[in-house]
Amino acid sequence: MLPRLVSAKDSSKQQVGAFGRRLAARGFRGDVEIDDGARTVASTDNSIYQVKPAALLYPRGADDLRIIATTISEPAFSDMTIAPRGGGTGTNGQSLTSGVIVDCSKHMNRILEIDPVRRIARVEAGVVKDQLNKALRPHGLFFAPELSTSNRATIGGMISTDACGQGSCLYGKTSNHVLGLRVVLCDGIDWWSRPLGDAELEKIKTREDRIGEIHRVVDGIAGDKSELIAATFPKLNRYMTGYDLAHIRREDGRFDLNAVLCGSEGTLAMIAEAELNVLPIPAEAALINIRYDDFNTALEDARRLVALKVASVETVDEKVLGLAKGDIVWTSIARFFPEDASGSANGINLVELLADDREELERKLADVAAALDDLSSARHKGYTVARDRAEIEAIWSMRKRAVGLLGNVEGPVRPVPFVEDTAVPPEHLAAYIGEFRALLDAEGLDYGMFGHVDAGVLHVRPALDLTRADHQPLVRKISDGVVALTRKYGGVLWGEHGKGVRSEYVPEFFGDLYPCLQDIKSAFDPEDRLNPGKIASATSRPLLKIDEVPLRGDFDRVIGNDIRAAFDNAAYCNGNGACFDFDAASPMCPSFKATGDRRYSPKGRAALMREWLRLLAERQVDPRREAETQRGANRFGNALRRTFNSLNPCNRDDFSHEVRAAMDTCLACKACAGQCPVKVSVPAFRSKFLELYYGRYLRPLKDPIVAAIETTLPLMARIRPAYNLLTGSHAGQSLMRLAGLTALPAMPAISLRREAVRLGVRVATPERLEKLLAEERAQSVVVVADVFSTHFDPAVVIAMIELALKMGMKPWLAASQQNGKALHVHGYLGRFEKAAAKSRDYLDRISRMGIPLIGIDPSMTLTYRGEYAALPSARLQTPVLLPQEWLAANLGRVPLPKASPRERFTLLAHCTERTNAPAALKQWSLLFEKLGIKLEMADVGCCGMAGTFGHELRNRPISEKLYAMSWQDKIAGSGTQDVVMATGFSCRSQVAKMEHRTIPHPIEVLNNLIG
Repeated sequence: MLPRLVSAKDSSKQQVGAFGRRLAARGFRGDVEIDDGARTVASTDNSIYQVKPAALLYPRGADDLRIIATTISEPAFSDMTIAPRGGGTGTNGQSLTSGVIVDCSKHMNRILEIDPVRRIARVEAGVVKDQLNKALRPHGLFFAPELSTSNRATIGGMISTDACGQGSCLYGKTSNHVLGLRVVLCDGIDWWSRPLGDAELEKIKTREDRIGEIHRVVDGIAGDKSELIAATFPKLNRYMTGYDLAHIRREDGRFDLNAVLCGSEGTLAMIAEAELNVLPIPAEAALINIRYDDFNTALEDARRLVALKVASVETVDEKVLGLAKGDIVWTSIARFFPEDASGSANGINLVELLADDREELERKLADVAAALDDLSSARHKGYTVARDRAEIEAIWSMRKRAVGLLGNVEGPVRPVPFVEDTAVPPEHLAAYIGEFRALLDAEGLDYGMFGHVDAGVLHVRPALDLTRADHQPLVRKISDGVVALTRKYGGVLWGEHGKGVRSEYVPEFFGDLYPCLQDIKSAFDPEDRLNPGKIASATSRPLLKIDEVPLRGDFDRVIGNDIRAAFDNAAYCNGNGACFDFDAASPMCPSFKATGDRRYSPKGRAALMREWLRLLAERQVDPRREAETQRGANRFGNALRRTFNSLNPCNRDDFSHEVRAAMDTCLACKACAGQCPVKVSVPAFRSKFLELYYGRYLRPLKDPIVAAIETTLPLMARIRPAYNLLTGSHAGQSLMRLAGLTALPAMPAISLRREAVRLGVRVATPERLEKLLAEERAQSVVVVADVFSTHFDPAVVIAMIELALKMGMKPWLAASQQNGKALHVHGYLGRFEKAAAKSRDYLDRISRMGIPLIGIDPSMTLTYRGEYAALPSARLQTPVLLPQEWLAANLGRVPLPKASPRERFTLLAHCTERTNAPAALKQWSLLFEKLGIKLEMADVGCCGMAGTFGHELRNRPISEKLYAMSWQDKIAGSGTQDVVMATGFSCRSQVAKMEHRTIPHPIEVLNNLIG
């Protein structure tokens, strides 16, 4: 049995509790989190470091920020510090702190104003970049600075790191688009910082408060040190971010304090709001995708391409490209990177062209094509052109995912960020990269490279295992070597991702100007309370050093590589934060979208699981062996111990409870398993955790009921009227709510078994199939109907049988077998393994005869490929196909409809299907195209039902919120000429529950169309 797990005592808890109470007394309206779970999740970002904060604050507006600042200034809290946090995807520990985190992303995420005439947007700090652009799109405008984390990066975070990425040569950095900043200073002053003329500046400098002091100091430095500033700051597109002395005076001569604030990483002030310049969306765009034999050739060719005055050039090496081919996005873009006789491309350049009209775009395309087709200078393997905006976005999505993809490798040695955003003058980039690679090669390290070559920026992640004593010193050795290289070539270490823990190199780069940075810090924050140790220090407090901040590897070393490898990449989550996607139509992660709580995301759950494994390791408990012991334990004795532990008040602070609370909100949709760049699979490690957790504590009553559903449903079908009375009556529904269940569907009068007999379809026993002649087997297909489709929606299975008959096939019904999905979801892993092995034996006997197996429901069918494949005892020899996979493979057999339908057809695909079998969606389109129908694939997220999740009473609020986020409008907006379909049984059940409306499975529609 698991022990009670308690984190190390935190001496700051008492003071933090007093701080929270004082905030409330002052009128703070936001949230205060001091639980170990929330603090554990916030202790990492996308960097190699790990620092646990004392607390987290989630303010609701600028008033809350003022209360935070004035409260922390009180003598009782004189040793407390604060640090801002946006999307939490920083690669250099910018937002990590042992103090208090201020996170504006949860509540301060409102778009306050869009003025399309003046092309200005005013937003709160927690607004996500893509969220803003979604709101701007109807006005034909966009916020230009691009970055790979745009679907979760907050505007406040972008400003704090002066973020930019692809296209920076055309659009510049975030600071180039900031018109005004509303900031709260360390003493609570609320100030709008905007460019000032000389008269206005002089007036402000006469003020006797902190605002006057700041303007006097910054203006004095800009004037007195102008020659030194000009000599120190490199003339780069990616000039030095943070305390940007070179741009305090704008080109029009006005004084702009925002040059100092942008990139200051929360060391000077807290950002409440931003007023931003927005631009017209280019009318026309194209993307030229050029393939090369090697990365060096691609890199060298990029300089020639930049000279053609294209919008941007991005270069990707063979490692990143290879990882992209195994990613979810590849199926939609593979045709733009074709294989040829000479082999795969080992480097690519993505060349972006933008124009105001089609004619201009064609001229630009012709110019680039002519240069590429010039045989005298051509060095590439070939190229393709993407013109459609959706296709261009898909290719850029692959490039954006490159950072996360580098973490998608096997084993403990994985690419990590610490020197990944250097910038040098583009003309020196090739020589610089040569020396950079030599530095890494000398250490025998693997690495991936990609970058914005037009701006001279290179992204490199050396592969290290930072639990190893021989790898940890390489962080220092490589960093010092790269710093020397960037200095040699006139570049900077921090070209894109901020300074953070790397601030120790600031004095070296700024030289004689560093005391000026200290003066600025002192004017804003004389006591070093705002994100101390970063960029500059106002006191004697030293700057952070890269090898003195705790590494993740220090914590992972306790867990051990064997345990890390056994828990489905939980310990290898690199904090990329792709699961924080704001978009309601994106499948990952529904529980985070519904709650806004980062604990309820794959990143959050992985962090909690990793800490849980570490605490177990400290107690010398191997969870794998514990699971084996638990399965063989005496049930009666174990039940008594679980009852005692559940009632014992000493167990209330067990860290396992915080982990379970996060796991309870997981929908087990497996979107993370398919969409996460690192393939963190929450449902997989969640089931392992639940098995162990409920070996120590009592389960809720609903668990055994749900777990037994595959065995009880056939029994319920025999007393269908009684079951329907139970689920349909008020008394029955009340009884179900007592058991923790709700929204249970009714059983229809139609019987699959009776209809199968009517159609002459028999149960597929191996003995019967073995008696078939070879030609009869070639015409046979076995429909593997899951228990939910069989008893709740048999019309879909019947339609599949009828469709197979119309195709000239001989369908069979699989014998009743327990799939085990519900067992796995709820952590009954011992029972699941037995059920899966038994089903595997039956299905393999059939597949060995060459007869295809077809599932119905995506979630149940894909269990055979996912959960079964993870067990050596249950791996199938041949996969059970989704309906569209089998139909697409037999497209020539599908009859044509007698008449062309006039309706519009829209498909809402199941989340598991979208993310774990992305090619299958294209197959639905091919099937409808065969019938002369253009199928629209609806852009929706999770419906909220997700198997049994939405049938559990405690989950119903989240379930209904998710439905309202993307499905509701799609269903409500359909008219009489619309045929809206859904592949998931749970999805159709949710629509029936929420809309009192039935929508069909696409198989039913295809069957009806063929007639």
